[in-house]
Amino acid sequence: MERKENGNLEQGLHAGGKVTKLWRVCVDHEAGAAASATVQPLVGGADHEQAGFPLWALGSDDAIALNEAGAVLAGGGTVAFPTETVYGLGADARNTAAVEQIFAAKGRPSDNPLIVHISDTSQLDELVLGVNDTERRLMEAFWPGPLTLVLPVKPGAVSPRVTAGLDTVAVRMPDHRVALALISAADCPVAAPSANRSGRPSPTLAGHVFEDLAGAIDGILDGGPAGVGVESTVVQAGQDGTVTVLRPGGVTEEQLAALAASVQRDPALARAGSADSPAPRSPGMKYTHYAPKGALCIVQGRTADAVSAKIQAELDAAGARGETTGVLSFDEHIGRYRADVAVSLGSLAAPEEAAHRLYAGLRQFDEAGATFILAESCPDKGLGAAVMNRLLKAAGHHIIFASDDGLASD
Repeated sequence: MERKENGNLEQGLHAGGKVTKLWRVCVDHEAGAAASATVQPLVGGADHEQAGFPLWALGSDDAIALNEAGAVLAGGGTVAFPTETVYGLGADARNTAAVEQIFAAKGRPSDNPLIVHISDTSQLDELVLGVNDTERRLMEAFWPGPLTLVLPVKPGAVSPRVTAGLDTVAVRMPDHRVALALISAADCPVAAPSANRSGRPSPTLAGHVFEDLAGAIDGILDGGPAGVGVESTVVQAGQDGTVTVLRPGGVTEEQLAALAASVQRDPALARAGSADSPAPRSPGMKYTHYAPKGALCIVQGRTADAVSAKIQAELDAAGARGETTGVLSFDEHIGRYRADVAVSLGSLAAPEEAAHRLYAGLRQFDEAGATFILAESCPDKGLGAAVMNRLLKAAGHHIIFASDDGLASD
């Protein structure tokens, strides 16, 4: 194993509080494991050695990196790692001091619970009081995968910081070989929210993690780009077959409906991220998330023509005020707009593409210094429901309704 370091950057990361180590692993894109065979450059096109922080240059023996990263977790440290949804920031869910490091690194509100990641269903016996028939059907259908179940927590099984004082714990098994191998190597349940500063767009590349958290965490496992691109669906399931969606995500309501007596959205979802949202029952239910640095607003209307006309009028007015303008659109409409930064989420007919592109697209606006950003809405069905949920929270539920006569209201 060859170790490559750059002393100057290591000193800089020390100044931030920690030396953040990078482990780069090579993973195959196989059925059932949404990992990429292509590992992207970590920082702006430079390779890892030029980027200048500690790197274990790996050949085919990724077990070295995974075991070392697992030892960091087992020892009470924090490691960012890839999943099929986004990159997560992990710590031993049983260790309160370790979990506190997640909250500190992210600047995460203390009443926002964490998801616990496991690598085998046998770990549930240590974490929860029981699993009902509905929950078991969902596990069999969607684990490993982007579905989180809120279950009755076994007293003392995890740190109270993980549950935010609730009598439930959110658990999932990720569909990513690197994540599963890391959890197994750590030999502990791993609490892991998205690996970004709270409020920022979630990371889908190791480079995004580096931008937000280098110097604040102990390590990053670079496994290439995340596959799904939005976080897991969070649900609570009753013995009667009723499934309540607490956060839309990578498993759609339509998929859940095939296994449930009924599927409903928690009423709090309509206010998630707004000032009057109630205390969160699961991660992602309360606070403004995923936001770019510039002001973001969603424009909705009865027709695409009304929406695009309103967007362009607002962009023109913002440009005249000296704003750096941005527009988030779809392939079918992107050519209609004149803005300093135009980002497409792909085709309206492919919501999975929008999910995959969303967070990286929001970060593009930051890279370009956009101060005023308008977004088209996404169809609120299938995976589009998860995309729309993230857009609403990124915009703080700020919506402009474009009318057919060219007027609009907030």
